[in-house]
Amino acid sequence: MTILMIIKIAFRALVRNKMRAALTMLGIIIGVSAVIAMVSIGQGAQASVQAQISSIGTNLLFVSAGAQNVGGVRSGTGETGTNTLTVEDLGAISREVPSVSMVTPAVNTRTQLIFGNQNWNTQIQGVNEQYPEIRKWNVQDGAFFTDTEVRTAARVLVIGQTIADNLFPGTDPIGQTLRVRDLPFRIVGVMARKGQDPQGRDQDDTAFAPYTSVQKKILGSERVQIAYVSAISQDATFTAQEQITEVLRQRHNLGRNEPNDFTVRNMTDIAEAANETNNIMTMLLASIASVSLLVGGIGIMNIMLVSVTERTREIGIRMAIGARSSAVRTQFLIESVVLSLTGGMAGILLGLVVSFLIPQLLGWPTMVSTPAIVGSVVFSAAVGIFFGYYPARKAAALDPIDALRHE
Repeated sequence: MTILMIIKIAFRALVRNKMRAALTMLGIIIGVSAVIAMVSIGQGAQASVQAQISSIGTNLLFVSAGAQNVGGVRSGTGETGTNTLTVEDLGAISREVPSVSMVTPAVNTRTQLIFGNQNWNTQIQGVNEQYPEIRKWNVQDGAFFTDTEVRTAARVLVIGQTIADNLFPGTDPIGQTLRVRDLPFRIVGVMARKGQDPQGRDQDDTAFAPYTSVQKKILGSERVQIAYVSAISQDATFTAQEQITEVLRQRHNLGRNEPNDFTVRNMTDIAEAANETNNIMTMLLASIASVSLLVGGIGIMNIMLVSVTERTREIGIRMAIGARSSAVRTQFLIESVVLSLTGGMAGILLGLVVSFLIPQLLGWPTMVSTPAIVGSVVFSAAVGIFFGYYPARKAAALDPIDALRHE
């Protein structure tokens, strides 16, 4: 008997009991669809975190004034009363750290912007001309300020989309002059829309000015709260972190046992930690969903054992007219694999539909994983073979004479 004929007989046997076959496949369908949906949720969450971190900037490090733990007292970085970071420090980082490509100081303040009879309370961030490239943030209209405007502390401003929408609805803000604490600032550019940061803050509700202008004309202070540093590559961020720490400790004359009076944070490190957390959660969700695949496999074994009992006389007749034990075993194995694979294919379709509906109904991002689909097919076949082998072996081991006597 050829393998093709054995497959035809196996399919014919399954078609005779359509409802029983469908109910048997249900466990596999639910298991496969659940695995695909759970992995899609995990992959979507990971992609969302990566997108949010990428929106902050690539190869990015933050250098903050103040340490997170000084003298046993925990304190935030970049605080107003902490003046341990200077423009000269940042110049030294730019000159002496070979793994760093760009550096910009950042001086923040919150104030009221006034244009005509309109006003808007927002954050003004003082940076240098390298800020857009460091943050991978393009200027949509106009241009960013230049190095000359930074050195001369020019009163120029680049605004975010939220500010443009509220102060200049329907008009072009480029070239307009607004007041910042009674000082006129000319708008030279409008940033492209950025959206929310990982903390949920509106990044477009920010205006940018030369840090020298913010220091001298708004704050009246030379302090630097934080600096954005771009490494030459993502792999170089950890080297840059170590080298920046070494340079600043030398400049601040810190002894071997003295704690840092600054903080260097690596966005790559944060991204890797977030990815590791998401991977663990994805594996956990997929493992929980896989339990239903195990249950479905047990259901297949149960039904195949019932099928062997019901068809004992048929097996005896086939063996009496010359069918080999291997052919009988193969037939029942094929029936088991067909059940599991058919359930697996249906489960894949259901999983894809669920993965598509989740963002529409719940707003959760999903990303369908090709390895999860391939793995589901392979696992379904493995379930069919594993749980179908014992019933197939039992059928092949029947004695033809005893089988023919079976009622």
